[in-house]
Amino acid sequence: MGERACVQRLQKEFRAMCKEPVPHILARPSHSDIREWHYVLEGSEGTPFEGGVYHGKIKFPEEYPFKPPGISMITPNGRFATNKKICMSMSDFHPETWNPMWSVSSILNGLLSFMSDNANTTGSVSTSSAEKKRLAQASLAYNCKSAIFRKMFPEYVEKQLERERESEQAAAEQKQMPILDMSALPEKMQQLVTTDRTQAEMKGRQHRSFQKFPLWLTAVVVAVFASIMALPLLTLDLTHF
Repeated sequence: MGERACVQRLQKEFRAMCKEPVPHILARPSHSDIREWHYVLEGSEGTPFEGGVYHGKIKFPEEYPFKPPGISMITPNGRFATNKKICMSMSDFHPETWNPMWSVSSILNGLLSFMSDNANTTGSVSTSSAEKKRLAQASLAYNCKSAIFRKMFPEYVEKQLERERESEQAAAEQKQMPILDMSALPEKMQQLVTTDRTQAEMKGRQHRSFQKFPLWLTAVVVAVFASIMALPLLTLDLTHF
């Protein structure tokens, strides 16, 4: 009876989250076990976790909602240890503070707020803000290495692929000069650009050809030409002067 009530409650909560999504939070039950949910938290703005995408897991007991779930985080984040239960008032570390009115949405909202708190607790770790920011930037790429994450959150996988495409495009643009789009120019401007390019290419070829012509051969040609020009002067009859 208890397990049936648990399943019905979780089904109801999943429908509610699909109907009214919670900002910066996404959670879905496992395909094989409705009592195991996977979630994604997006790091809060203005915190070291901004830009981060954090994947974790919630394990509900058969007595849910009358007993609290176990909560853990899978993505390295600098606040909580990975794959270890997190101690908070909404987790199974504190059944005495659990409220059956709390839902998956309220649990994850509480966890997102607790991330920005520096309080030490079971399952927490201590790191610098710089380390948290570094992990936030690397979080999505890390998640996409997980088969479970790729299967349950394909929309985030697509975001990572888009990031990679943008990064590759930016790298390619830095390696090559931008190509002028002639079709975007007026016709007269296209003609001027084409003429300038042609003249520049001709000058370049002439310059290269001159550079390739041997200097010694140039000197020989000049000397022969000068001798030919001086020959008539040598054959003149000086007696007429």
